[in-house]
Parts: sequence; structure tokens; C-alpha cells
Amino acid sequence: MARPGRLLGVRDAVALMVGMVVGIGVFKVPALAALRLDDPLVILGLWGLGALIALVGALCYAELASAHPDAGGEYHFLALAFGPGFAFLFGWARLVVVQTGAIAAVAFVFGDYAQRLVHLGPYGASIYSALAVIGLTTLNIRGTRLSATVQDCLAAILVTAVAAAALAGFIIGPGEASAVSAPGAGPATSAAGIGFAMIFVMLTYGGWNEAAYLSAELKDVRRNMVRAMLIATAVVAGLYLAINAAYLYVLGPAAMRASDAIGADYMRALAGAPGALALTVIVLVAALTTLNATLFTGARSAFALGRNTPLLTVLGRWDPGAEGPVNAHLAQAALALALIGLGTATRKGFATMVDYTAPVFWFFLLATGLALFVLRRRGSAPEGAFRVPLFPLTPLLFCASSAYMLHAALSYTGFGALVGVGVVALGLPLWWMIRRREARVRA
Repeated sequence: MARPGRLLGVRDAVALMVGMVVGIGVFKVPALAALRLDDPLVILGLWGLGALIALVGALCYAELASAHPDAGGEYHFLALAFGPGFAFLFGWARLVVVQTGAIAAVAFVFGDYAQRLVHLGPYGASIYSALAVIGLTTLNIRGTRLSATVQDCLAAILVTAVAAAALAGFIIGPGEASAVSAPGAGPATSAAGIGFAMIFVMLTYGGWNEAAYLSAELKDVRRNMVRAMLIATAVVAGLYLAINAAYLYVLGPAAMRASDAIGADYMRALAGAPGALALTVIVLVAALTTLNATLFTGARSAFALGRNTPLLTVLGRWDPGAEGPVNAHLAQAALALALIGLGTATRKGFATMVDYTAPVFWFFLLATGLALFVLRRRGSAPEGAFRVPLFPLTPLLFCASSAYMLHAALSYTGFGALVGVGVVALGLPLWWMIRRREARVRA
């Protein structure tokens, strides 16, 4: 049976990670993170803290991926630590909730901004969303090398654009909006305000964990996985700190809190209507970069699920010509298109998908952190594999931050979260059916 080949280098892994993390959130979330804060140093400090937590998580995943490389990523780690039943539930959750929901959410953002450039009627955003999923799935089916090359180009454009936007703010200088934010004019800094802000900061840093799905296709994984995660985390942290510093410099905390679309307001303050148009183009590139990376890694977890599940073997076929799991890509795209239909019906596409995915995502991220303790205790890592520094403090910090985000996700999401949890729960009777079938075959 065909298996993944090691075709990806450090640059490809960094491009995929940066593309997953630096997405549309950087043009929306900073306003929400500043909503209950007024001290610019505290705001920037929280973005730095977010980078530190992401780095801690990346180091934990680097140990798991270098010690247990597999195209299934987290699915493989959880199977080794907690058994096939728990891993199946995770793979099912990735397929029907987490990854497909994330694909639909990013596709909706792409559709919303594409609709601003060329209006296609009342359902234009949904049409653009569907076309983006279909087009990039086709790209991935054409081959891993082609998809990786496109990702490298998109990530380079995105990093350059965000860095240029931040630099422009410091060159052009503050706008009139910054004058309304005198020291102490906003809410006093409090523990509750900091906790509220961290929810959004960590959501914006989310996505670095997807590098685990590259471990079976990364050259010299024991050395390059750590390098890729460290480089990507440094790039993301630098961009986030730069753009938030530029937001604060040009707009000020008060104008940030009042903004519904901080990226657009920032670019409009710098360059008027042309600036707002430039932001639209940047957001489209960001959405495509994130969407391509999400499709790439999501198909790998679906492949691992099918490879180890008798009823889903069609997903576990690796196509040597396409250098990837074609059937998994097709199934993932079909489910994502169905969720785009659901989001269209609710008329709250992006928000519905965030509610649908967040609690499930953070639950399994916490479980993966715990898996590191289980696998380290068993001593199953091969000689020469990377080991996370300051063990057990580093993974404990990662697990604590994941638990906090799980609590926050359950507290702030709505009905969509219940739907997502319910869909994951459907995996339990499916697993029971699989086990019964296996028992009959053995008998």
C-alpha cells in the first residue's frame, strides 16, 4: 500500500504553520482583545504572553512529532496514549466538526471579502466560499508538491503584506483617532479584563498544532520539526506584536475598542479608500493561505482515521500519483460544503462555525498535552528524538492554558457549540458498531 513520502522541507513546514496561524483574525481580534483594557503596554504584553504559550505548545508537539512521526499527527499520539477508541473519537471530531468547521469558517471570510470586490447577489459570499473550497481541494489533489509551492508563495505574500502594513503605520504616523484615547480614559486594567483579552489572543495564535500532520512527510523530522516550529512561532509573534503596536500607535486604545473592523479602520486612517481596498486584498490572501493549509492537514487526519477504521477504509488510501490522500480530500470538501450550506441557512456563517468548533478543539488539544505525559512515562520515544525542555513544567503550562481556553469556549459560545458536541457524540455509537463488526469477524 502506498505511504506518505518525505517531500517537505523546513520552508514548507514554516509556510504551512504561518499560513494556519496568521489568518483573518489579525484584522479583527485585536479590537476585541483591547475591549476591556486601556494600557498599551498591557495589551502588547498579552500578545507577547500569547506567543510564549504558543511556543510552549509548539515545543510539546515537537517532542510528540519527532518521537512518533505519522501522517495522522494528533490522531496517532492519542491512539498511542489512550487507545484506539479515544483516537477514533478525535479523528471523527476532526472530520465532522473541528477541521471541516474551520475550513467553512475561513471560507466564509474569503467569501465575505470577495463579495466586496465583485458582488454576486444575496448568496454571493456563499458562492465564493464554496468555490474556494472546491478550487483549493482540486489543487491539493493535483499533488503535494504543487500545493506546498502555492502555500510557500501565499505565505510569503501574506507575511510581506502584514509587515508592510505595520511599517506603514509607523512611517505615516498617528491619525486623529488616537487623540481620543488619553491615559486612563478607558477601563482600568483588571484580572477579568486580562482573562477576557487572553481568550481572543489565544484564538488568534491557534493553528500551530497543525504542524504535527506534516511529521510523516517532513525530511529529517527529528531535527526539522523543532526548527520549523521555532521559526514559525518567531515569525508569527513578530508579526502580531508589530501590527498590534501599529494599531495602538495609529488608532490608540479607545479607537481600537470602538472598531468593528480594526484592520479596515487602520488602513483607512493611513490611506483612505485605497487603503481599505488594499486591506481587502490582504484579507483574501490571508484567507486563501489559511484555507489551503487547513485543507492540507485536515486530509491527513482523515487519512489516518480511515487507515485504522474498517468502516472508513476508503479514506485511508494514499494516492502515489497525487502524493496525498485523494479520497480524504474529497470527503473533507463534501463535509465543508455541507457546513457552508448550514452557515448560509443560519445567516451567521463565520460565528456559527466558531461556536461549532471551539469547545471540541480545545478539549482534544488538552488531551494531546496529557498524552505527552503518558508517552514520556512509557519511555517509548526512540533515541535521538527531541525532548521538551523543563519537563514537566512546560507541558503542565500547556495543559493549563488549554484547560482555561476550554472553559472559556464553553462559557462564551452559543447553540452552535451544543450542535458540535452532539455531532462528536454520534461517534460513540459508530465506534460501538465498528467494535461489534470486528468481534464478528474474529469469531
